[in-house]
Amino acid sequence: MSEAIITVTEAARNFADCVNRAHYQNTSFLLLKNGVPFARLIPAGLPVCRGKELAETLARVELPQEEASAWMNDLVAARKELKAPSDPWQ
Repeated sequence: MSEAIITVTEAARNFADCVNRAHYQNTSFLLLKNGVPFARLIPAGLPVCRGKELAETLARVELPQEEASAWMNDLVAARKELKAPSDPWQ
């Protein structure tokens, strides 16, 4: 899948074309407002992994102890680096 980066104004002016490209060419669009990422337009039907599905999948995986420990260390490090937004609606 390719991604095009366009302004919100460009998307508004060419909305039908963007929708058609998303559907027929599997193109996603990152929309910028004042140069800042603002929204995405993505094709429908893309595979999505939800938290529940991820947890169920991970519960079935059997990793060797060394790999499981490394994975847990990576998870702990990622949780330290990732911060929840101050505004929950962002």
